[in-house]
Amino acid sequence: MTRKTAAAFVIGATLALGVASASAGPCTADIAQFENTVRHSAKNPDAGPMGPQTVDAQLGHEPTPDSIKRAEEQAQTRFETTLARAKTLDAQGKGAECGQALSDAKLMFHVD
Repeated sequence: MTRKTAAAFVIGATLALGVASASAGPCTADIAQFENTVRHSAKNPDAGPMGPQTVDAQLGHEPTPDSIKRAEEQAQTRFETTLARAKTLDAQGKGAECGQALSDAKLMFHVD
């Protein structure tokens, strides 16, 4: 690699890093930390998105395998949607709204 090529590479990398940090929103670090927690919880079979308890569950009715699967899918979808909303708000620079959406996502995700 010539000096010109090396210099161009260093300048390009520096500019790219500057753009990446300039585009970081008010919740970017918190979102990244939470996503890291979610990734690390993958080994825990009890960790994951949770949904509200249904009326049937409160009445003591036994769930069916299909109802369990549906509930898990709905919880996962709600969690992913809420986390995506946090990221969108973060990209828009809306710190308070992003923080609330991230808090909502954290409340949905069970980690031991």
